[in-house]
Amino acid sequence: MRKPEPEPVPVSIPFVVFDVHEDGTVTVTVDGRRLDPGPFAPPWRRSSFGRIIDRATNDRTTPVRVEVREADGTTFTDIIAARRRRSRPEPEPEPEASAGPMFHTVEGAGFVPGEDVAVAVVTGHTDAAHTGTARALIDPAGVSVDQTGGVTEVILFGRVSGTTIIRRLP
Repeated sequence: MRKPEPEPVPVSIPFVVFDVHEDGTVTVTVDGRRLDPGPFAPPWRRSSFGRIIDRATNDRTTPVRVEVREADGTTFTDIIAARRRRSRPEPEPEPEASAGPMFHTVEGAGFVPGEDVAVAVVTGHTDAAHTGTARALIDPAGVSVDQTGGVTEVILFGRVSGTTIIRRLP
């Protein structure tokens, strides 16, 4: 990541004066020139401080000296620093285009013409019990290709003929 470039130091710092009135409204000057709210906007109030500073400093891109003169005669002075600019991260390299899907053909004979043939990808294996029955527990959320043997097998099963074809994909 690149280091942010140092902020340029202005020759002079803008001077913002807030004159707070008894009714809570505020008159604002920037370097001696009056800064009014936008047309048809209500008068500045003490709660407008952040918006006024943003406007006077071009969204806080430059430091500013602020003086607040209260209605009772007290005065507060402060310097508000500019926000640090963050350096932009290096752009991510464009990912290379994938080659697209690769299709394999699985064929077998012995089916009745026009019959419905189920296609299944083997997701695991089990052994038959001593009674000749087999059981598989399947979590639909976790169905994926069998990773135990590192081989992908496909089954074609004829629903009328009962023809079963099992093929390994290359």
